[in-house]
Amino acid sequence: MAASKPVEAAVVAAAAPGSGSGVGGGGGTAGPGTGGLPRWQLALAVGAPLLLGAGAVYLWSRQRRRREAGGRGDAGGLKRNSERKTPEGRASPALGSGHPEGSGAHLEMNSLDRAQAAKNKGNKYFKAGKYEQAIQCYTEAISLCPTEKNVDLSTFYQNRAAAFEQLQKWKEVAQDCTKAVELNPKYVKALFRRAKAHEKLDNKKECLEDVTAVCILEGFQNQQSMLLADKVLKLLGKEKAKEKYKNREPLMPSPQFIKSYFSSFTDDIISQPMLKGEKSDEDKDKEGEALEVKENSGYLKAKQYMEEENYDKIISECSKEIEAQGKYMAEALLLRATFYLLIGNANAAKPDLDKVISLKEANVKLRANALIKRGSMYMQQQQPLLSTQDFNMAADIDPQNADVYHHRGQLKILLDQVEEAVTDFDECIRLRPESALAQAQKCFALYRQAYTGNNSSQIQAAMKGFEEVIKKFPRCAEGYALYAQALTDQQQFGKADEMYDKCIDLEPDNATTYVHKGLLQLQWKQDLDRGLELISKAIEIDNKCDFAYETMGTIEVQRGNMEKAIDMFNKAINLAKSEMEMAHLYSLCDAAHAQTEVAKKYGLKPPTL
Repeated sequence: MAASKPVEAAVVAAAAPGSGSGVGGGGGTAGPGTGGLPRWQLALAVGAPLLLGAGAVYLWSRQRRRREAGGRGDAGGLKRNSERKTPEGRASPALGSGHPEGSGAHLEMNSLDRAQAAKNKGNKYFKAGKYEQAIQCYTEAISLCPTEKNVDLSTFYQNRAAAFEQLQKWKEVAQDCTKAVELNPKYVKALFRRAKAHEKLDNKKECLEDVTAVCILEGFQNQQSMLLADKVLKLLGKEKAKEKYKNREPLMPSPQFIKSYFSSFTDDIISQPMLKGEKSDEDKDKEGEALEVKENSGYLKAKQYMEEENYDKIISECSKEIEAQGKYMAEALLLRATFYLLIGNANAAKPDLDKVISLKEANVKLRANALIKRGSMYMQQQQPLLSTQDFNMAADIDPQNADVYHHRGQLKILLDQVEEAVTDFDECIRLRPESALAQAQKCFALYRQAYTGNNSSQIQAAMKGFEEVIKKFPRCAEGYALYAQALTDQQQFGKADEMYDKCIDLEPDNATTYVHKGLLQLQWKQDLDRGLELISKAIEIDNKCDFAYETMGTIEVQRGNMEKAIDMFNKAINLAKSEMEMAHLYSLCDAAHAQTEVAKKYGLKPPTL
């Protein structure tokens, strides 16, 4: 079922709607029901508990306390999406503002009044664009202000930082904002201005911590701070993933993943079972290679290891065939490239795929399959134009190959070209009417189009289509899984749960289904214990299921268990099948780290489960 139905499972795991993999799986950035929320918000526990579940990001509604505005300023009462460019008239309310009473109050008020006058003069210069003069006035206000007037003094530093910002003196901006935050630790304007300065200074970690604090203080209601957090998390994730992926140890996926991957191909010679006995070359092209028991062939040995699920020996045996330039060299190149892709070594896979594609004398199905896999690799590397070219070339050289249309249809879904995806699925079904997978994914494509377009009649038609698919193909686990995701979107939780049970009956070793079912329990019944039990079961079944670790980490963040969450994210990072997927996981992990640091520094924590 879902663990690897797309041409390259990691592509959909990172980009498709839903979670798990396949066209309906993968925990993508935006699917039906997500509202386009960046996935890093999951690790930040955005304002209220967020759950990634079965094709969507679900928000549990929860009462929030409104922050009270008052006192002398506006740091606690910022307008949503407001620009933070102007200096302040008064400081923000926090940390015990107010004037002392008693005999010394009159003298202190005089000093404070003079400081306020200097600040007001600075504000006039600021509004006139005379930033150097404004800085002089704010400096005077700082020197005049009584040292015990923390809130007022923090405002003067923040105002001077605003003037430095206009002059693009980022180091000075950061220094003054730090002074302001030391005096008033929950000063939103100063924290956000310092975050922007850190961004300019390329201090990504410090920027992330500041903007995380701002997001929490603002209840995740200001688009500016949310976008900055998203931006810096993506940059950090890409930087770390690039370094980690370059030096990572190759890791063979679980047998279930590998078998599921190969099951998504029907016209792939290298994935066909070995035949007992010899066949003619003509029969071989149609049915698979003949097993010549006495022949010393590295490729045939590799195929035997594949049937035995002894996957670690396949690459070396293929290499022997290639070095000997044996009669199965083209097949060996393709099989080796396929396993390079499975262990996440795209750099090693590409030369092999290039060579197969260029072998004009090779079986056309080998060349078409190589184009499909290279096209999927390009999509994984976020090169959609090259990906599309390869799929189109595959269709040109082997127009009767159902795999081309099946996998190109999934590519079109990733590119939000749903109508073209449906056309490709239809062609796949025409060529192979028994293709249950293509029919299920066509239904999901139609459902997604209807859902995003908010077309209720088309939604109902798509749901009816799912019913027809599972009735016609009752052994197709993917049909039940995709239908369950659509049912969850429609809040038909009980029926969705039944569909996941059907999946488990058909594929009891598919870890992804347990994760989906666990998430459903969280959304449907708020049954945290049952949800975690099912996700733990997924890890027990497949300890290489990165999606399970990622989901567990996300839930632990929401429970406030940062240390365990970070451990789960790190396990998922080590299992990531692509640099893109790894970058996303690093974003989640960095968000959790930032939240931990903010809790230590400022005592700020979002609501937990």
